[in-house]
Amino acid sequence: MKTLFRNPFILLIVVALLWGGNAVAGKLAVGHVSPMLLTSLRWLFACVFIVPFAWQDAVREWSLIRQHWLTLFLYGALGFTTFNALFYWALNYTSAINVTIEQSAMPLIVFLGNFLLFGLRPVKLQMLGFSLTLLGVLITVAHGDLSSLLSLDLNRGDALMLLATLLYGGYTVALRFRPPLYWRSMIMVLAFFAFISSLPFSAYEYMAGYTIMPDARGFGVVLYIAIFPSLIAQSLYMRGVDLIGGNRANLFINLVPVFGSVLAVVILSEEFKTYHFLALSLVVGGILMAEQGVKKSLAHKSV
Repeated sequence: MKTLFRNPFILLIVVALLWGGNAVAGKLAVGHVSPMLLTSLRWLFACVFIVPFAWQDAVREWSLIRQHWLTLFLYGALGFTTFNALFYWALNYTSAINVTIEQSAMPLIVFLGNFLLFGLRPVKLQMLGFSLTLLGVLITVAHGDLSSLLSLDLNRGDALMLLATLLYGGYTVALRFRPPLYWRSMIMVLAFFAFISSLPFSAYEYMAGYTIMPDARGFGVVLYIAIFPSLIAQSLYMRGVDLIGGNRANLFINLVPVFGSVLAVVILSEEFKTYHFLALSLVVGGILMAEQGVKKSLAHKSV
């Protein structure tokens, strides 16, 4: 098990699988629990589950947590709460397949952020890989009709998902500045701040009359999301970023649409259209090409 935890590629593939399942779970929640309440319950249950394991770590590192509380709050509020609120909101207007493919824009945002803030330059194969990925995302957003981009005739859900993707890409870039907390402490604190920052969203949803209390299916979705995409996947993602860096780790998010699309077809019986196949081919080709570019660059530097 320790060997697996040291292998970034296995960790990040598991992350992609769990996040692909998150899109399907979010789609199953539509009509059974409202999106903002789902976000609050997700992080409430995540806190309940992680506290028994992380409490002693957090107590030991309390001075560090107190020193960096604002940074940690922003991680939880933007990377966890706002991203997920937009994510589940988007699923009320577009398909799980579209949402998972649109997440593939994250590596582009991460590379752009790292270039602008830290001067990290991608190699040529990475740039070509990003271009293929971006084309795949654009095809998905346009539902196979790129001319709709010119008229800005976009689905509301797709637009919300792109905004969510922008936020999580920024969160990934900002992880470079996170304090040196043990991973259990980090997840517990971020889950707590994510819950606190989600309450205004849920309050607004309630006052606007849009709240849907969870039924049996809604409650099941909450439990799944709290344990797997929240605690397990977020912990493994941070570990993956530590091992190979944000640029390379974020490329594996491009596997989310592969797993998400398969799960959406099998579980939700969503229609897998020709443009989905084309977009997925571009996305997978992009990640392979970009990763190959990194390997060649590292090999050249070691010579």
